[in-house]
Amino acid sequence: MNEEINKALKTLKEGGLILYPTDTVWGIGCDAANKDAVEKVFNLKKRHDNKSTICLVADDRMLKKYVKKIPEVAYDILDVTEDPITIVYDDAQNLAENLIADDNTIAIRIPNDDFCFQLLRRFNGAIVSTSANISGFQTPKSFKEISQEVLKGVDYVVNLHHEKICGKPSSIIKLSNDGQVKIIRE
Repeated sequence: MNEEINKALKTLKEGGLILYPTDTVWGIGCDAANKDAVEKVFNLKKRHDNKSTICLVADDRMLKKYVKKIPEVAYDILDVTEDPITIVYDDAQNLAENLIADDNTIAIRIPNDDFCFQLLRRFNGAIVSTSANISGFQTPKSFKEISQEVLKGVDYVVNLHHEKICGKPSSIIKLSNDGQVKIIRE
């Protein structure tokens, strides 16, 4: 696993795209603070940059780097949930401007996956995590279902968990600073 992390890190630091296994589905990733790399993700997926994309962070400490004010309820949710959950936060910061939604929000997940955790810690920054499919097509449930277009469109494919059958994408909730909670995807 260490060799795969090193290769993925090199690609991320060079502004490239990686295809990698997460705790939910295979993801296309890049440095979430690199505007050009984020643009490459949108181009590969053939989607407009005004459609939100999820970022992964290693832990609460890293989360604070990208969200100005984290609602207290977020910590409670993260502590009690067993299923993967992505939270949309107000007041995003320190990320590529084309990754932040028009309403200044950002969707962030702390993955429960050793490879992702180690990669995020060593990268010391947020990584984009969007499903490994062209926009409008079904999310692949396994590595073998990923299209050739996506495989050829990334700079590095992580050579781990190719046999794994993925679960469903994470649930998504929006926690506004004014206390409102909205379920976006169950």
